[in-house]
Amino acid sequence: MKATQLNNKFHRPLLVCCFLLFASGVLQAEPSNVRASPLGFLSDATEMVNDKTLLLRASEFRDGVSSAASDLVMTAMGFLGVPYKRGGSNASEGFDCSGFVRSMFEQSIGLVLPRRAEEQAKATVIIARDELRPGDLVFFNTMRRAFSHVGIYLGDGKFIHAPRTGARVRVEDMRQAYWTQRFNGARRVDGSEAALPALLDRTHQ
Repeated sequence: MKATQLNNKFHRPLLVCCFLLFASGVLQAEPSNVRASPLGFLSDATEMVNDKTLLLRASEFRDGVSSAASDLVMTAMGFLGVPYKRGGSNASEGFDCSGFVRSMFEQSIGLVLPRRAEEQAKATVIIARDELRPGDLVFFNTMRRAFSHVGIYLGDGKFIHAPRTGARVRVEDMRQAYWTQRFNGARRVDGSEAALPALLDRTHQ
């Protein structure tokens, strides 16, 4: 089911353009004036969104990825600024990393992933880093164990995630030394109807 924040058709092109601003570095990953409201950051970017060049680039982005991936990325961007909460899986209480990923997939394309990051890695398809495209999952070793952290790839080396206690959902660059040193691998969710039972079955193996 679609997130209620995105039901208004006016919000979607704004979210696309804001994603492009993040990917190009125009906006910081975690601005100092970020608000807890999932769509609060939009007001700060409205003037830039009106630029015709950005609107053209937004159209090119949407044409270049699948509809499901576009919905997933735009849904995730709609929750920028939501606080981290260990064990959290919704915007009202906050998200942890795997709870954020699980919620975004369920809300945007109706797929229910396993709850824990390592289970999500096991239940999805291994891909090479150079095969990453928007909507794929990226995993990191941040707790001295493999696949202990997960985020959603946005493109151009950027990913969105719920980082840690005291932080908020934000966009970061995988090419930064911290993330490069801890990168565990990339995964793709096969969302076809035929693959869905297999996806769910793999969580119990």
